Amino acid sequence: MLYIFVDNSRYHEYGERMARGIQAEIRQTKPFGSKAEEAHLALMRTAGKGAEWLKRFGISPTQFNALRILRGAGPRGLPCSEISERMVTRDSDITRLLDRLERLELAERGRDREDRRVIMGRITPGGLELLKKIDKPLEEFHRNLLGRMSEQQLDSLIGLLEVARSLAGDGTNHTP
Repeated sequence: MLYIFVDNSRYHEYGERMARGIQAEIRQTKPFGSKAEEAHLALMRTAGKGAEWLKRFGISPTQFNALRILRGAGPRGLPCSEISERMVTRDSDITRLLDRLERLELAERGRDREDRRVIMGRITPGGLELLKKIDKPLEEFHRNLLGRMSEQQLDSLIGLLEVARSLAGDGTNHTP
């Protein structure tokens, strides 16, 4: 019987240097500065898939988010300040966001009937129609992106993201 010995002593060192996951996707040759950086970039890359997907409907994720908020508010609409507070990604310039949605005839603004100082944002029939077109394909997008994960994996992912957001606080506790 013939025995062949293979020197694999450097295998682990080589394997650790090989790009994997997000590092390979973005073709980054140098290691990340930290696991936190790698996780953040992986999260951004995953979220970017939703932004790319929404392009086919001619709106951005921020516009989509505002339209969903307005649809949920019903015919009365919401004060602009409340729309801003409910956004997934806070848009400090809600006025410009609503300007863009008005130009697309997806939303409208008007004075509140009870307090004329308050500007209300409302979804238009065109905005409702667009969301109706998006709803079913969006369900399929979610299934394709995350549907093969188990309930336990999804619960873990949701929990970990909640921890990250709570540890980050309001984002003002960073060092310059």
